[in-house]
Amino acid sequence: MAAITKRLASFAADLRYEDLPNPIVERAKRLILDVTGIMIRARHDAESTPSLIAAVEKLGLADGTCSVFGDSRSYAPPAAALINGTLAHSLDFDDTHAEGSLHSSAPIVPAALAAAEMVNASGKDLIAAIVVGYEIQIRLSLALNPSDHYDRGFHPTATCGVFGAAAAAGKLLGMDAEGIQNAFGIALSQSAGSMEFLADGAWTKRSHVGQSAQNGLMCAVMADEGFRGVRQAFEGKAGFFAAYAPNAVPEKAISGLGETWETMRLAVKPYPSCRYSHAPLDGLIALMKEHDFDAEDVDEVEIGLPQTGWNIIGDPAHDKQNPNSVVDGQFSMPFCAAVVLQEGGLVWDDYAKHINSGKTRALCKKVRTFVDERAEAEFPTNMSGVVRIRTSRGEFETFVIVPKGEPGNFLSDEAFRAKFDGLCEPYLGAERTDLLANSLMSLDKANSIQSVMALSQNSEV
Repeated sequence: MAAITKRLASFAADLRYEDLPNPIVERAKRLILDVTGIMIRARHDAESTPSLIAAVEKLGLADGTCSVFGDSRSYAPPAAALINGTLAHSLDFDDTHAEGSLHSSAPIVPAALAAAEMVNASGKDLIAAIVVGYEIQIRLSLALNPSDHYDRGFHPTATCGVFGAAAAAGKLLGMDAEGIQNAFGIALSQSAGSMEFLADGAWTKRSHVGQSAQNGLMCAVMADEGFRGVRQAFEGKAGFFAAYAPNAVPEKAISGLGETWETMRLAVKPYPSCRYSHAPLDGLIALMKEHDFDAEDVDEVEIGLPQTGWNIIGDPAHDKQNPNSVVDGQFSMPFCAAVVLQEGGLVWDDYAKHINSGKTRALCKKVRTFVDERAEAEFPTNMSGVVRIRTSRGEFETFVIVPKGEPGNFLSDEAFRAKFDGLCEPYLGAERTDLLANSLMSLDKANSIQSVMALSQNSEV
């Protein structure tokens, strides 16, 4: 087996900002903008945030040198990474990689931000480090085969994210290839993230992504101070590939490394729900516009998904038709469809409005999900979906192959800003939101990341 750990470490250490093609830089800035808006809204609105902040305070980590988006306080570096990472995933509104079946910015950007503040890095340094993190995290998931990884109960965003976070942080700390390889070796023992949250709507999907950011940062710092990790974190006999999936293809982790950029295959979500729900939601919205019907006209909805998606948002049917929490709703195809049928779309504020609505619950029971052969055939390249709907005005059907936000159907700059503004303006105001957005889109010109972070601070928290 190729020396994969060493190859990935060398890639991380050697990549320079100047080596990045301009489209990669521009895409990275948009992804950073997107996840920043999510973190700011989640700092104020996510129901899991108060207990997280209280825990950090109790642990004595609320005084330090690093920033949390939307928060005027400073925190210890690992606490900032933990909080920002958890916030980034708390709305389930963050970017996704279809084939890797994971989210990238949530574990990687927060670890990189904390490391960047520790060394007062430039915007260019931050962008290069984040791209390194994206490339490594995504490639590890591809090598595992994410469906097999999910079947074992793991969440690849977190399990693979800790390595991407360690690489991004290590690069900002100025570590060489040997040092980053050492950080990978330490991170192997920190790779975790369980899908059990689906059983009861727990908040752990949010926290274990934050913990992967925190742990990645800590592994990099430990390695930088000389702490020794295993040498073959990925290809070893008890390494990541052997332990975390039954049919890994390790060579996928390094295939086209530095030539084919997985960063360009990251998608941005238009709806704050599991990515597998997005193609059907696009289809529902299109059918409603085309045939001019609404929730009152609907008798039955059938939604076809790929097997992996159905396992997450369609099964078991009774639970998905009866969500009891925001997390339940985010991972319920019937709930998301019921909201769209009433609202014509899905935004974060719809959860508070609909999660306990009797009308919405009744609509959920009209939505049936199944594994569709066409959607399965498109997977894992695309998270496709079929919608069949029976109404008082007739029966309609559509098949959405590429949901909005995917690289082949990417959001416009205007859509990016509308999403960002909608998340930030309630707490930062229009002027501060505009300043922050412009600074993030000019990140490559920033001499210090600290001035950018300051624009997100809100005196209320």
